[in-house]
Amino acid sequence: MAATSGVAAVPAAATTTTTTQTADCPTGWGSPAKTRSAATVEPVTNIRTGRHACFDRMVVDVPGAGTSGLGYSVRYVSRLHQDGSGKHIPVGGGAVLEIRVNAPAYDPATGKPTYPVRAGQHLKGVDLTGYRTFTDARFAGSFEGDTQIGLGVRARLPLRVSVATDRVVIDVAHNWTGAR
Repeated sequence: MAATSGVAAVPAAATTTTTTQTADCPTGWGSPAKTRSAATVEPVTNIRTGRHACFDRMVVDVPGAGTSGLGYSVRYVSRLHQDGSGKHIPVGGGAVLEIRVNAPAYDPATGKPTYPVRAGQHLKGVDLTGYRTFTDARFAGSFEGDTQIGLGVRARLPLRVSVATDRVVIDVAHNWTGAR
């Protein structure tokens, strides 16, 4: 019993715990293609980007789609080719991500564009100045209910894709090591 009370008498402040953390950011996402099979007729209305401590983010807004109808395909490609025509769309960067959202960028009832950018043009309102990973972003078009985007990144880096209400979210890590 005396040994037990001796241990209990040591103040908590006397115990030091050192944790060595090798990575501040998640890096286990990998770089293989990410897909989700679902589709909606609700149209894409906006594409935006943001900078975060560990990654750069692209968000494709599809109001009214909820979560169950949003599908996508995101993969690294050697060159971006427009659906339908096969036309090459140059995208700057060390690697190119082809992003397909299974939603049109036009009103299915009228055919009028809901995201008014022509194929090959920079994304409307997207300025990538100061981004660590993103280097270029181009609209490739909308064909047969799918919207196609080319995203230039510094190098082939880990990525993750998720769906939130009315949006598809693409994150690309700043590096493979997880260091900030």
